[in-house]
Amino acid sequence: MDKLFDFELTARVLQYGFVQSALIAAAVLGLLAGVIGPLIVSRNMAFSVHGTAELSFTGGAAALLVGVNVGYGAIAGAIIAALILGLLSRRSAEHDSVIGVLLAFGLGVGVLLLWFYKGRASNKFGLLVGQIVSTDFASVVLLSVCTVLVLGVLAVMYRPLLFASVDPEVATARGVPVRLLSPIFAVLVGIATALGVQTVGALLVLALMITPAAAACRITASPLRATILAVIFAEVAAVGGIVLSLAPGAPISAFVTAISFVIYLCCWAISQVAGRPAARRPALR
Repeated sequence: MDKLFDFELTARVLQYGFVQSALIAAAVLGLLAGVIGPLIVSRNMAFSVHGTAELSFTGGAAALLVGVNVGYGAIAGAIIAALILGLLSRRSAEHDSVIGVLLAFGLGVGVLLLWFYKGRASNKFGLLVGQIVSTDFASVVLLSVCTVLVLGVLAVMYRPLLFASVDPEVATARGVPVRLLSPIFAVLVGIATALGVQTVGALLVLALMITPAAAACRITASPLRATILAVIFAEVAAVGGIVLSLAPGAPISAFVTAISFVIYLCCWAISQVAGRPAARRPALR
């Protein structure tokens, strides 16, 4: 127990450069996850994030095998996943089944690629559950550039995308290019998910991409307030998870998921006390 809460050791470890890089990466990722998360929740795309994460894991494993930056491989895998989902699930009734097929395939191929990799076992483990030492300066630059690009594209299409998320039929009737927005947003979600894989791992990326947003949507129907709360929750989970993982040297994802879940339970309790059901679809305001 002393090991788990050794504040002195944590303070010393915080002075290392790779730890500071990881904290910066977590803060950037928390911002990205918080902004895009409420839209994912409102569009019922949580399962899509999980499926995309598995292809990101496959891409990361391939990059690890050939010796290039894992982030590039993860992003490539996520974009391929988004394109495959758009191509194979043209009807909404097929969407979940296609994601299930993609998820199983991605995980299986990723495990095979890791089997071929003869490097350190910690690198393999880190792809699944996150690894603080994998976040170097190059990873922070890649994460920051991708975050700026994703948020920039999202800012341009946010209003019509929100409209299409709330009421796609009315949005289509009013001339909103719903068919064009969906694949673009899927690619943005894929990139954001791929970036999350490096921090919390492929298996538990949902804890950062979905849980903070789901918690925020529990207590407010306003898109603006939900986004602000989701960013705060994601930052607390990402940065707090890294800080708490330092002393025991445990996987980051264990703490990120625990913090996210506690936040969600608190928001659920607040919504129950207030007598307010979950706000799955934010109001268009």
